Amino acid sequence: MSPQKKPDELPPPTLVDDRESLSRLLEDLAGQTEIAFDTEADSFFHYREQVCLIQITVEDRDYLVDPLKGLPLEGIGAVLADPKKVKVFHDGEYDILILKRELDFRFKNLFDTRVASAALGSTTPGLAAVIGERFGVELDKSLQRSNWSNRPLTDRQVAYARLDTHYLIPLMHAQKRELYERKRTLIVEGECRRLERLEPAERAFEPDEFLRLKGARTLRPQQMQALRELFVLRDELARERDLPPFKILGNHVLLALAEAQPTSMGQLTRVAELSPRVARRIGPRITAAIARAKELGPLKALPQLRSRDGTSELSEEGYELHERLKNWRKQRAQEEGIDASLILNRLVLLRLAIDRPASAAALKRVEGLLDWQRELFGDGILEVVAGFNADLDAGRIETRRHRRSRRGDG
Repeated sequence: MSPQKKPDELPPPTLVDDRESLSRLLEDLAGQTEIAFDTEADSFFHYREQVCLIQITVEDRDYLVDPLKGLPLEGIGAVLADPKKVKVFHDGEYDILILKRELDFRFKNLFDTRVASAALGSTTPGLAAVIGERFGVELDKSLQRSNWSNRPLTDRQVAYARLDTHYLIPLMHAQKRELYERKRTLIVEGECRRLERLEPAERAFEPDEFLRLKGARTLRPQQMQALRELFVLRDELARERDLPPFKILGNHVLLALAEAQPTSMGQLTRVAELSPRVARRIGPRITAAIARAKELGPLKALPQLRSRDGTSELSEEGYELHERLKNWRKQRAQEEGIDASLILNRLVLLRLAIDRPASAAALKRVEGLLDWQRELFGDGILEVVAGFNADLDAGRIETRRHRRSRRGDG
């Protein structure tokens, strides 16, 4: 591979912030078959994040598209949906989801260089590590949490943003050769097709999510009720001020307030974790939330949260099979030297635990399980299911409920 230019040797990127510059970009993209993409958003500065910048690289040219200028971006969406053009992302799941949610873009023919790095056995597949290893180029990642909604962009932001895509196309070429040599091309293709099909989840605030805060389960029932009301208040304030919730009150502050349950401004000032400035600004609303919690009384039962890995939807026996399949997947990933999620992703693992396929024909009907996965791992999956079924028939399955009963915690 020819050596790549260092960042300080690159010409300035082209800022696309009006219709004329957008038209020139689209003319350039029309003649390209390989295009690198990335995005920057403002999730650390606003309640609802938005796409603040779209970085694009073709050949040796870098473009920075400003979506905040109100430009018609349908042409870029058409490029992303064009199956004849390869779109290169690095760790593109977040970019895909936000572009679908905010701009209704669709995706075809993606190549994710982070997925490829993981499939090639990298244990540090982040962009800076991969570019440093491949090209000897040091990327500055200190602006990841920069406020990308501010205008004008600083020189540092421009220099930072353009490098997120500049090296992706030559990186893809190198990775494709290695993937072919190591017979892992299908792994990356399967994962990239999954990324193309992702759909953003509906964003809705769930008050019972307070229980996920570290330390919430150690509180007494009345303190839990206070934490729930404070959790709801924080979201209301975040919406009103268009800020992410953690910038209103940190999780540790919510826990401290729930433990102390101050009902007056005097008591509020004795909560060390709460700054005097914040106490002055929203103190009355905090004490009102705690007063509501006292009126409601102690939390009568812990809310049943859906597990983030989906296993809360499984039966007791299904959960046990899921754990066995997960352990098998971990072992196979170690043998193959790749990330476990590339053996079977989370959704396929769940589907296997629900369907319990007992034959090659049944395995073929499992939604999301790809041909190459059946070919490489089908026998192993069927062996795990067969062993589970045999133990189930013989009464040797110890479910979560049985384990809790044996420990004496009901």
